Amino acid sequence: MAQTPLLKVEDLHVYYGSIHAIKGVSFEVSEGEIVTLIGANGAGKSSTLNTISGLLKPKSGSVEFEGQSIVGVPAHKIVSRGMALCPEGRRVFLQMTVQENLEMGGFSRPAGEIADSIADVYDRFPRLKERYKQVAGTLSGGEQQMLAMGRALMSKPKLLMLDEPSMGLAPILVDQIFEIIKELHAAGTTILLVEQNAQVALSIADHAYVLETGTISMSGNAQELLADDRVRKAYLGG
Repeated sequence: MAQTPLLKVEDLHVYYGSIHAIKGVSFEVSEGEIVTLIGANGAGKSSTLNTISGLLKPKSGSVEFEGQSIVGVPAHKIVSRGMALCPEGRRVFLQMTVQENLEMGGFSRPAGEIADSIADVYDRFPRLKERYKQVAGTLSGGEQQMLAMGRALMSKPKLLMLDEPSMGLAPILVDQIFEIIKELHAAGTTILLVEQNAQVALSIADHAYVLETGTISMSGNAQELLADDRVRKAYLGG
């Protein structure tokens, strides 16, 4: 019997007012995979993630997590079920310290487990440990991205959704962030990655879906798409 995908999105339609932003998107993520959605700005990548995580309501279509529908479930309850979104543009609490940001990320965890979760994050991100008392607004862009990822990990997600983790970062920091993503995956976290840097995303993913103006135009094995001439021309400058 085929295993139920961890996440299954089927025929999703999302509108912003009269604008039809997502037009019948379907894809799935199996446990243990890295799946990436790539596409140009405005293709609907962030809207798709925001709909899955309960921040946007679809007009129609289904989103199932572990075989259960989560359409209409409030965003904070979706986190409690084991899904976490690290949003585009980092969106950390700028006036709070690093430690306070992480504590906020653990709101769905039993109080007795928060200290251990924070220790895990500091093991993975030693830079954050060094700056635990520092106000998040004074961190560099790369450090804020690490903090946003650490905060998402505080809920111990079964599925971690990352929205443009490399945006605005220097190439050396992009490499660091993607090394961390690979480590998280190796440690057993399933990852849904939205990323404009198609080269890097395809190089670490198992499966990939190409979004164009709200529809999926191509999908398949990430390595095969990386070698596909159409993808190279459109997204890899080749």
